[in-house]
Amino acid sequence: MHFTLYSRSYCHLCQDMLDALMRLQTPERPITVDVIDVDADDALVARFDELVPVLYADLSQPELCHYFLDEAKVRQLLKSA
Repeated sequence: MHFTLYSRSYCHLCQDMLDALMRLQTPERPITVDVIDVDADDALVARFDELVPVLYADLSQPELCHYFLDEAKVRQLLKSA
């Protein structure tokens, strides 16, 4: 399953979310993540600034979570995929 994580390079919450997400990976359900640095784009800063980290599974759908990984929500998504 593929995720997109909006992040900052100096954000410990961002690294914590990425680490927690990757711990949910199994050989049967590999996880890939695009980590997007919001500070590289003014539009992303305007959109996400103080919300990072923000996790999406599908960019056309609402975010899965921000600040901290919603493990229950992600596990449910992984089961349904």
